[in-house]
Amino acid sequence: HIQVNTQNILFICGGGFVGLEEIVNKRLGGRSLGFGAGKNSSQSVPEDGLGLLRYTEPDDLLRFGMIPEFIGRLPVLTHLSPLTADELISVLTDPKNSLTRQYAKLLGMEGVKLNFTRDALRCLAEAALKKGTGARALRSLLEGMMLDLMYEIPSRDDIEEVIINQAVAEGQKAPILKRKVSRKAA
Repeated sequence: HIQVNTQNILFICGGGFVGLEEIVNKRLGGRSLGFGAGKNSSQSVPEDGLGLLRYTEPDDLLRFGMIPEFIGRLPVLTHLSPLTADELISVLTDPKNSLTRQYAKLLGMEGVKLNFTRDALRCLAEAALKKGTGARALRSLLEGMMLDLMYEIPSRDDIEEVIINQAVAEGQKAPILKRKVSRKAA
């Protein structure tokens, strides 16, 4: 048994907290069944699609099942909103080690340039939104789309560029492979 002094430790908790939204809704006076269903008390909650978690208070966490000693170590409560399609596109393209840059680097090792059209990126982002798992879905979507290509390209020396467009991202067509221009000696 090891004791740890948590006096100067800030705890950060992240996750889905399934069921917490219902607790907040009850506290705010929302009802889902019976007389008065759908009505809120005098405290109005905007219908902006961001959810009730932004109204979470320490008492809600207590009702959720967390112990008071732990809740006391959470001085700030906040929530994160789901990412938009534009934000998911940024996740795909902006970071130094973004997924699209990783694949471009891998194909670059084979002397092949990789390009994603804006429509392809939007299609991937929208597919990720449908899965409901945020940016985590992007890797599996991209892996599925790029898998065959990653095996094919190393065995070919005639490819100069690979273009991923919307039809490719939707799974309707194979990636566009641009061949190298061969210059034969005259």
